[in-house]
Amino acid sequence: MNEKLKIAVFVDYDNIEIGVKSTLQREFDVAAVLEALKERGDLVAKFAYADWGRQEGAKRQMAENAVQMVQRVPSPRGDKNGADINLALDALEMAFTHPHINAFAIVSGDSDFIPLVNKLKEYGKTIFVVGGRAFTSTILQKNCHEFISFEVLTDDGSRGESRPQRHSQQQPQQQPQQQQQQSRRERQRERRQSLELPQAMPLVERALQVLERREVTPQLGLLKSTMLQLDSAFSERAYGAGSFTEFVEKLRDAGFVNVSGEEGRYVIERKGEAAKAAVEPLHKPEEILSVLRDVLEEHRLELDAGRPAEDLEQWVKETQPDFEPARYGFQEFAELLNYAQDKLVVRVEPTEDKGLLVHLGAEFYPPAPPEPTPEELAAQHVDTEEDEKQPETNVGPPLFNPEPPPKRKRTRKAAAAKTPRKRTAKAASTAVKKRAPRKRSTPASRPPASE
Repeated sequence: MNEKLKIAVFVDYDNIEIGVKSTLQREFDVAAVLEALKERGDLVAKFAYADWGRQEGAKRQMAENAVQMVQRVPSPRGDKNGADINLALDALEMAFTHPHINAFAIVSGDSDFIPLVNKLKEYGKTIFVVGGRAFTSTILQKNCHEFISFEVLTDDGSRGESRPQRHSQQQPQQQPQQQQQQSRRERQRERRQSLELPQAMPLVERALQVLERREVTPQLGLLKSTMLQLDSAFSERAYGAGSFTEFVEKLRDAGFVNVSGEEGRYVIERKGEAAKAAVEPLHKPEEILSVLRDVLEEHRLELDAGRPAEDLEQWVKETQPDFEPARYGFQEFAELLNYAQDKLVVRVEPTEDKGLLVHLGAEFYPPAPPEPTPEELAAQHVDTEEDEKQPETNVGPPLFNPEPPPKRKRTRKAAAAKTPRKRTAKAASTAVKKRAPRKRSTPASRPPASE
């Protein structure tokens, strides 16, 4: 990454706008995103994809920041992924036709862009992903070269606050709604907790080991770039540090690493195995999923229509009173839900008025068994016929022979020899007459001879 980066920015506005509004309760500020990307390189192209006929309020800030708006034409049958397809095709075309562009920034939280990110990395491009930790897929966060959290961008300054205030002066009737959003925003900021330093130590230890194997002096810049190579979602501000230098100083003050040299030219070294064992995190993200599954199963009927994320967080705390998202590596409960969604435990639906709605994930709805093939149906039919045969018992003789012996063919001659013919009455009398003996005449019975 020593070469100067020339970055092309692609904004999936429909996705990022609803994600920021549902999780951070604020409007999407494209200026904050562009300022963060300018710190990484030169912005040579900027595109935003949306149905701009429905986004009149956002067209002005896009024009003020010289972002080219690409119209997404809705189709009668619906086009849920219409902007995704257009964005991916334009990005690949730019990678082919503009070889001087060596970096791409995808401003979205949609996991559908993972194939695009992989393909651009195959062509040797540096990939930045800008999104929110609470709504950007964790797979997408870890698959890029650097993930830029929108939560960090909004905490840096008040750019996101100034635009809604000016808008409220123009339309006083919307002031109560904006005050409600402001109060929700403050409550959410209070719920966000800084992560504990021991949770960052496995990544720090691994990065220092990589630099030692390369025989490179572990200075600040090299250490951070190596940590981003190992985990593109890392941010020192998640641990309450305003800069990476402050983050290293916190590690030094806590006794986790050895730091030598002057400020700005720090050299960081690992400590012994005893210190390494002492900073192992106590909880892993996978451990809380079992508790979350039990809570979801207990409130299964209530989650059919979706429930706000605050309700689910309250149920988890009732089951485990000492529950804190920061103990498992999450700054807020919404980040835990985002992680659980990638594990198919829940399905999170962002909404403008109710925030995040939680539904049961695909894990609770197993897929239907596939339809049997004709061969399987034929085998089942044969098995059914065999099962329907009456079993033989020892109680008595069977009522019928299930398999009678084959009949022998009888010829006419054999039938005639074996079966006697029926006699009629006339034939019987004739046979009797024939068999009757003749009477012999006696001399006395003879008539006298004539004289």
